[in-house]
Order: sequence, then C-alpha cells, then structure tokens
Amino acid sequence: MNYAYARVSCKDQKLERQLIAFNDCNIAFTRIFCDKKTGENFERQNYKKLIKKLRYGDLLVIKSIDRLGRNYDCIIREWRRITKEIGADIYVIDMPLLDTRCHEKNLIGKFISDIVLQLLSFVAENERINIRTRQAEGIKAAKIRGVKFGRPITACPVNFREIAEKYRTRQIKLAEALALSQMKISSFYRYFNAFISCNK
Repeated sequence: MNYAYARVSCKDQKLERQLIAFNDCNIAFTRIFCDKKTGENFERQNYKKLIKKLRYGDLLVIKSIDRLGRNYDCIIREWRRITKEIGADIYVIDMPLLDTRCHEKNLIGKFISDIVLQLLSFVAENERINIRTRQAEGIKAAKIRGVKFGRPITACPVNFREIAEKYRTRQIKLAEALALSQMKISSFYRYFNAFISCNK
C-alpha cells in the first residue's frame, strides 16, 4: 500500500503545495492523510491513523522532512519506528537521498540516508528555534516602541457607576446592564468587580 502524509501548522495554512507534489510524483496512493497541527510532537489525529495503517512493505511519502515533525529527536525516533519496527519505506520528495526503497540492499546508501536524515532533522529543529527567537526579539522590540499586544481594553462608559449600582441593588438585570453599558459580559464584570471593591 502507498500512503502520503501532508501537514501544515495552522488551520488557515493551505495543504495545496504538498498535494500537488504528491500528484506529480507519479505514485498511486491508497490514501493521503492530512493534519493541520504543529509539528512539535506526534499527537496528531490523522498521523496516528496513518501509523495504525502502515504495514511491512508499505510506502509512506512526505514532501519534506519537516512535514513529519520539527523536533530532532522525535523525527529520528519516528523514522526508525516506521522503517525498522514497522518495516515500511519512506520517500521524501524534496530530498531523493531519503528514499529507503533505493537502499534496501545497499549498506552505503543506508549509511548516507541516515546521515542526511540526521542533518536535515537538526536543521528543521534549529530553524524552529530560530523562528521562536526572532519572534521573541520582535515582540520585545515592539514593546519598547510602545506597541500594545492582545485585545484592546474596553473603555468604561461615563455612566458606569450608575449602571453598576442599579445592577448591584437588583434594579436592573444583567442583560439590561450590558445593553446600557454596551459591554461584553467579561468587560462588564471586570469593571463591576472593581466598582464593588472601591465601594466596600
């Protein structure tokens, strides 16, 4: 059986490029499994289904090694699990050297494949670390410039004390208090609790 696995990290990212690559590699797939989840670990619903399907002699195709995962140790372990424990083959479209079908009886080929795998896995994890570092540096620089992160805080209406007092004394219900203050329930209660604290 021939299987393919595609993955993107976020729900708003597209799988299209990977699916086109599968179509262009001239392999008839029994099924293509897809996940829209981070590659930090292998807790992915469709990946787990794929692993349960894989049998000795099957072929798993991925577009690039970082689609399998981005954690160096996890990628190495998973590669060995698939190729050694299950006995299935793996073909990485973007790196033809990572094609275990070609190295079945070729010791040098297997050796080269293992070295390339370890190198690419290291690069994939290192890039993930670098991305996080750059993001952290960017956020720090933005905060220094005064950029605010997160949702903007809802301004407290001028007549909030009057509304809060009526709500506290049960002259009006919550729905009416929200309508009068034009606030969402979370914002209303944040200010209401502050109002109560100040008036104890």
